[in-house]
Amino acid sequence: MRSDTAVATTPTTQPARSPVRGRLSSVLKQIWRDRECYLFLAPFGIIFTVFTVVPVLMSIFLSFTYFNMLQPARWVGIHNYVRLFLEDDVFLIAVRNTLLYASITGPLSYLLCFILAWFINDLKPKVRAVLALLFYAPSISGNAFMVWTLIFSGDTYGLLNGLLIDLGIIHQPIQWLLEPTYIMPIVIVVVLWMSLGTSFLVFIAGLQGLDPRLFESGAIDGIKNRWQELWYLTLPQMKGHLMFGAIMSITGSFTAASQITQLVGEPLTTDYSAHTIMQHLQDYGTVRFDMGYACSIAVVLFFAMVVSQRLVQKLLDRVGR
Repeated sequence: MRSDTAVATTPTTQPARSPVRGRLSSVLKQIWRDRECYLFLAPFGIIFTVFTVVPVLMSIFLSFTYFNMLQPARWVGIHNYVRLFLEDDVFLIAVRNTLLYASITGPLSYLLCFILAWFINDLKPKVRAVLALLFYAPSISGNAFMVWTLIFSGDTYGLLNGLLIDLGIIHQPIQWLLEPTYIMPIVIVVVLWMSLGTSFLVFIAGLQGLDPRLFESGAIDGIKNRWQELWYLTLPQMKGHLMFGAIMSITGSFTAASQITQLVGEPLTTDYSAHTIMQHLQDYGTVRFDMGYACSIAVVLFFAMVVSQRLVQKLLDRVGR
């Protein structure tokens, strides 16, 4: 008698799929599905990559080399960074000046832009347009801020010196733009005068784009005054505009150089009293042509701005809570 024997079959095991490969495949499928959109984004993406991403990566690489633009770059490891923080006393002065400058001009210009935009938002359109132009004009007036050099001129023809001498407060003209005590405060005042720039217009545009029905609903739900309206309704709806303004303010504060140079007259101010990180970078990059060292300064400045922007982003996430 023949017995039937059951043949046990073992299922074939499929190789485990890597999570990275799975995500990559999903991303590629999404790109292919939305290929028309990515095709329209391609020109900007290519330009941004070539002129922003690639230079940043090249700067990070060159920061670990000695490169004087005449000879091939020579790898020196972290020597530039050791030299930067442990041997370069002028850089430490520049860091102190930049932090002082950024901690004052950054927040003040940011708040000034928003508060003025908030105040003039409810005015009549014609009045609002005139005031917006008056506030915005200094930032687009080119070298018009050089009028401050006439005010703070160090001779008796300077407007401030002449006024103080006539009033009997001083008897000798003060070298406002040469005395270390006065240089940084004067620079801060001039920069604040010019601070109502793009962020100011962005804030006005954001305020004009708010839905009036939102404030009507807020009044029904218990919003009692303008400050509660600002904190719980206006600011949460403008987080994108606020973040853009913060990025512009941080970038402008940390990269201050040209205005200081044009106002004071020399890249290296008296006793480095207004010498910033950006001026230090320009000194090594465009005067001494020590490009590797200049790139290390640029990398430090870049990551300082990134960290500052991340901190501001976390603060803005708490708005309205």
